[in-house]
Amino acid sequence: MAARVRMYTTLVCPYCIRAKMLLKSKGVAFEEIDVSSDHETRAWLVKATGGRRTVPQIFINDEAIGGFDDMRALDLAGELDKKLSQSAA
Repeated sequence: MAARVRMYTTLVCPYCIRAKMLLKSKGVAFEEIDVSSDHETRAWLVKATGGRRTVPQIFINDEAIGGFDDMRALDLAGELDKKLSQSAA
């Protein structure tokens, strides 16, 4: 079983597009949650990420890994594939 990946996005967000492209290039299925006009979920997201207000915010198996730059850094370090190969608990 694969990792559960959730990505919180908005409609106009170039980093969201890059994050989706990276996950798709790896063949990773993910759930996309648009928070463009969902103030309640956006407020929860800020709390869940320790104050981050930017999108995308990406969670792998309920662990907040940050945005696109954070996910790309994990990928370059060889850590992203490890996280993606762990099944959800």
